[in-house]
Amino acid sequence: MRKADQPPLPDETFGTLPKLKLAAFLAGCGEADFATVSESCQIAAPTLSKAAVALEEAGYVRVRKGHVGRRPRTWLSLTVKGRRAFEDHLAALSALTAQGRAHQADEETS
Repeated sequence: MRKADQPPLPDETFGTLPKLKLAAFLAGCGEADFATVSESCQIAAPTLSKAAVALEEAGYVRVRKGHVGRRPRTWLSLTVKGRRAFEDHLAALSALTAQGRAHQADEETS
């Protein structure tokens, strides 16, 4: 359990680059179709699918399926829980970076 004065820890759910890219992209939009995410994030479809399923199982991503005309489509979006978790993850990374910079500055002045 984390003490109140300790910085938050990064969320290991975002521990792979495809998951991190997916969450970052979705944080910037309401919803995006699978092909757009794949192309924009340069993630191969099978890898994106695996990342989306993992984040969906964590409750962080919503997967919606439908059709545009006769063609099947899949849309992805962050859930409220996922958006909050991603913001907390970024805050934790920022805190870690700040901690590292402070440590480096301490060593340089010693």
